[in-house]
Amino acid sequence: MRGLNGGLSMPLFVISCIDRPDSLALRMATREAHLAYANAGDKPVKVKLGGPYLDDKGDMAGTLLIVEAPDRAAVERFSREDPYVKAGLFQSVDIRPYRITANKMA
Repeated sequence: MRGLNGGLSMPLFVISCIDRPDSLALRMATREAHLAYANAGDKPVKVKLGGPYLDDKGDMAGTLLIVEAPDRAAVERFSREDPYVKAGLFQSVDIRPYRITANKMA
């Protein structure tokens, strides 16, 4: 499989998470740990792009991550260990294989 930079790489996956209602305080309390976890370079799953979904007021209300990983099982393990997941922030977590076809990231 060709990677983001044209070389061989691992498959991509999207992790899409929706926060539980009225959970902004929990998100903010665990955000620093989540960011440290997502940005650590010591895991087989590498975050290529990520950020929060926003609600109508502009408050964070979910998470979208595009990750590179050896397989779906690795992504599921990565997701389970996320501080947001461990804290019970999300009402749903959806993991899907992904392929970029337009405006490729560098």
